[in-house]
Amino acid sequence: MEGCRWAAAGTLLLASLVLSSRTARSEEDRDSLWDAWGSWSECSRTCGGGASYSLRRCLSSKTCEGRNIRYRTCSNVDCPPEAGDFRAQQCSAHNDVKYQGQFYEWLPVSNDPDNPCSLKCQARGAALVVELAPKVLDGTRCYTESLDMCISGLCQIVGCDRQLGSAVKEDNCGVCNGDGSTCRLVRGQYKSQLSANKLDDTVVAIPYGSRQVRLVLKGPDHLYLETKTLQGVKSENSLSSTGSFLVDNSSIDFQKFPDKEILRIPGPLTADFTIKIRYAGAADSSVQFIFYQPIIHRWRETDFFPCSASCGGGYQLTSAECFDLRSNRVVADQYCHYYPENIKPKPKLQECNLDPCPASDGYKQIMPYDLYHPLPRWESTPWTACSSSCGGGIQSRSVSCVEEDIQGHISPVEEWKCMYTPKMPVVQPCNIFDCPKWLAQEWSPCTVTCGQGLRYRVVLCIDHRGMHTGGCSPKTKPHIKEECIVPTPCYKPKEKLPVEAKLPWYKQAQELEEGAVVSEEPSFIPEAWSTCSVTCGVGSQVRLVKCQVLLSFSQSVADLPIDECEGPKPVSQRACYSGPCSGEATEYTPEETELLYGSLQEFDELYDWEYEGFTQCSESCGGGVQEAVVTCLNKQTRETADETLCVTSRRPPQLLKACSLDPCPPR
Repeated sequence: MEGCRWAAAGTLLLASLVLSSRTARSEEDRDSLWDAWGSWSECSRTCGGGASYSLRRCLSSKTCEGRNIRYRTCSNVDCPPEAGDFRAQQCSAHNDVKYQGQFYEWLPVSNDPDNPCSLKCQARGAALVVELAPKVLDGTRCYTESLDMCISGLCQIVGCDRQLGSAVKEDNCGVCNGDGSTCRLVRGQYKSQLSANKLDDTVVAIPYGSRQVRLVLKGPDHLYLETKTLQGVKSENSLSSTGSFLVDNSSIDFQKFPDKEILRIPGPLTADFTIKIRYAGAADSSVQFIFYQPIIHRWRETDFFPCSASCGGGYQLTSAECFDLRSNRVVADQYCHYYPENIKPKPKLQECNLDPCPASDGYKQIMPYDLYHPLPRWESTPWTACSSSCGGGIQSRSVSCVEEDIQGHISPVEEWKCMYTPKMPVVQPCNIFDCPKWLAQEWSPCTVTCGQGLRYRVVLCIDHRGMHTGGCSPKTKPHIKEECIVPTPCYKPKEKLPVEAKLPWYKQAQELEEGAVVSEEPSFIPEAWSTCSVTCGVGSQVRLVKCQVLLSFSQSVADLPIDECEGPKPVSQRACYSGPCSGEATEYTPEETELLYGSLQEFDELYDWEYEGFTQCSESCGGGVQEAVVTCLNKQTRETADETLCVTSRRPPQLLKACSLDPCPPR
């Protein structure tokens, strides 16, 4: 049984060998029917990517298998900006040829999904679209945003390596077959903050070389551009209408709608772009942006430094230097350390000058040191303090070449002895992050529902990380309180019976303002008032006032002794009124009247209600009543004003006082 299986296996193996032999021979016969490939033709274009072809001849009287023509790309260099679009050139070539008895100026129709390799053109200023040729010239791009090209009327795939049939693509950084490590994704949102002193504001700065830029503005405001080339030439573009155009040789696509604007820049940017917003309405606008920013500072490995010995065997090292891709110069290492994606390459070591030294010259060395006698080295002092705490400063240090003898003593030597390795920088930038700045939040609703009131907002000092911090200048702090007017009139009936004496709206607003926030400076922080000590009539309220400070390192609050805080301490006790104790009129002593209403006269308004003594007693003897007189006064001139000017303030309650208590004489 085993022998039968082995025999069958041998038969299958033999059949397989025969089949493969025939296949190889048939392919050889097929190729032998063709003549050798001819030379490549002249390129169809001089720039921008064209096509070249090569032909071969069939040597058999029968039909040869395969193709007699092959193609390759050529002239894969960018055309100058003034050269124009290749498809547009082919359309304009028909401008001097009549179409249906009339001359037209033809413009290209690109990105035809059905037949991208036909020459379709549109007459300028008309809806007339005509196919002027069944095929575009070889090397014409199939689509505007693709490297694929038309050859013999067919769209052929072209990779970013400019090879036909290649599937290699650029990464988001524009590097062919790259891994995306040479750029970083930047995305964010800007929200406009209207101010009477500002007509515009900066949305985002986009550096040279950035790609795939997209901004969307929603709201009534408008976008515009400011650019600065590497040569320092500045320009501005107002983006006044929808269209595609060039700004400093960068292609811009801008769309303007009634309620939004969209800006697209494929890149790479040929200048530094600053996107700004020009205020146009009372409503706020928001801008969302996204782009890929190139990492312009990268480590570059140096060549090997000179050998440590001229003969007899030595070694040499490489190093790494931080290179600015924009200015093509070496900069301080600090710039490369800014990008966490940058990893400094390790030095390489190799032997050199291994030939023995000539006997006549002895053992000749540039630097006569061995493993037991270390090479001279650069040594530096600590960096000085930064010249600025934020916004970019400079710090320096001294660097010298030193050597260490066998006993470990260090002494300075000539700098040339350390030149086998780069000298450390003596100056570097520091604290390049933005300084803290004030950030104002949205306004609160007005503190009243009618007439004039106050509104508040929170103003925070924010650092470059978006964290709440200190360090902002008090002189530039935006105001946290402003007046507001609710257009609804305040109508109130004249009250005859005693009413609850609530604090007016300004007093409530004042209490809101007293809600101090703990800062890095010791300050008085009052807690909430207690409930009134009585349920009716005149009572008192108390609260605790502490001296506190914010510990910036731990972001915790610490209590301090009261004498550590400067300035007046907020009051810890005040009078309160919980309404009358019965439905009848309530009598008050002059002391109670002063206690209750003296604190209610702290108004910020020009007009307010005030008590102006009492009326005459209703009786001359035997007991009568006096009524408190309430008038509307101008607080500055102390003159009586029309009662309608005090309509935004609550009218004080009616006060009655007993009088003429002596008994009447008998009649």
